[in-house]
Amino acid sequence: MSSISIAAMEREVEAPQFVAVRRGYWSMVVGRLSRDPLTIVCGGIVLLIALAAIFAPWVAPHDPYQTSMIKRLAPIGTPGHVLGTDELGRDMLTRLIYGGRVSLLTAIVPVAMALLIGGTLGVIAGFVGGRVNMAIMRTMDVFYAFPSILLAIAISGALGGGILNAVLSLTLIFMPPICRVAETVTTQVRNLDFVAAARATPAGTGRILMVHVLGNVLGPVLIYASSLISVSIIIASGLSFLGLGVSPPEADWGLMLNTLRQSIYVAPLNAALPGAMIFVTGMCFNLMSDGLRSAMDVKL
Repeated sequence: MSSISIAAMEREVEAPQFVAVRRGYWSMVVGRLSRDPLTIVCGGIVLLIALAAIFAPWVAPHDPYQTSMIKRLAPIGTPGHVLGTDELGRDMLTRLIYGGRVSLLTAIVPVAMALLIGGTLGVIAGFVGGRVNMAIMRTMDVFYAFPSILLAIAISGALGGGILNAVLSLTLIFMPPICRVAETVTTQVRNLDFVAAARATPAGTGRILMVHVLGNVLGPVLIYASSLISVSIIIASGLSFLGLGVSPPEADWGLMLNTLRQSIYVAPLNAALPGAMIFVTGMCFNLMSDGLRSAMDVKL
């Protein structure tokens, strides 16, 4: 039997084993996540908040814009208003449900966009190296000269208020750290033996990048990006609190904190509800990120 046929048989035997290993890895990750009660509880809370926000017109008990000066600052437990009312007599439960739409949107979308753009730039910089790496990473380093919160405020202030400008400003401040993580991991993977072996084969650069490099880079970058969602919620709420996010009468947890702060001595529990939602949602995303990191730390 010729050496060519022997090599072909070896490839046929090794290929299914590689697929089985990859499937085994992800099945182990899912299994470890399913056995983590804290991650499951946090995921259930986030899912409940997201579903309530998506189906707000059918779930919310009242109109989020209906005011009533007679019922303003009604305490928690008032008949017809389980969580009371705000400074204009609007139902707090309804406003919190609708506010979840904007808060989750401005928390998840910027991180997803920064992951796509910053992650792509980081992988290119780490894999190509040289002047390309220098140009991309030095550009990203410019953003590190400013604190992220101040940079978000400056960008939103220059562009003006609105949800689109808030999403854009948050995307810009999350791109550099994600790009840095992607570049660091890609540089490490690029120097491993299996990448050098793949370069010795007829496989093109694109195939090596997609199959051998991206598969090993995606996990750490995804874990890091998931940890930024809780930060995004806080910064986005801060922008709305400062008037750089959505405009009244739209419901947003940060904006609700701003409008209710003058009533904190009259109805402290009502004023604390938006902050509690920000804290609970951000904490759940943070704990889910920790659970995902632990689950993906699997040694095959």
